[in-house]
Amino acid sequence: MFSERGFDGTSVAAINRELGVSHNLIHQRFGSKEALWFAMIDWAFGKIEGGLAELDTGAESDVVTATRHTIVRFLELHAAHPEILRLVTVEGASPSPRLTYLWETHIGPSIARVMAPLKVLVDAGVLTNADIRSLHFLVAHGATAPFSLVPLAELLDPQDPRRPTAVREHANFVADLVVAGLKAKGA
Repeated sequence: MFSERGFDGTSVAAINRELGVSHNLIHQRFGSKEALWFAMIDWAFGKIEGGLAELDTGAESDVVTATRHTIVRFLELHAAHPEILRLVTVEGASPSPRLTYLWETHIGPSIARVMAPLKVLVDAGVLTNADIRSLHFLVAHGATAPFSLVPLAELLDPQDPRRPTAVREHANFVADLVVAGLKAKGA
């Protein structure tokens, strides 16, 4: 509900109704809607962070291969949890303590991990911090769109973009495009 309606558009009463639980349950368990939001964020991002922790980019032979594997894994994880990206889109539109928490606790550390293979290119002056920001938005909010905007994606191609083979093909295509761009910039 938070990802669909935003924090202000979500009520505890509606959540309780959706869950089919007592109208006091959330208040008893969490104390407030805000405390529920923070608990939900930690739980949801735990899924993504756990999947990213499985990456061992240090074992890759080169920065391009590490970057490619990281992008593919990132897209696969977000295809399985598109609600997280919708939530980031809603919260990322306005400054708030919730956005600060998202950034400091989850997004910032995740970006550092995902972009770690590219640090060598930033250090060498091939990429800038602005390039890293652009790459983040291209991958995290552009390349994930078929998973969070399924009805629109199906108008472009009626195949369900969440099918495992479609996710893998899309992730590989995006990773190949990014890698080709990085190779061209590095040349």
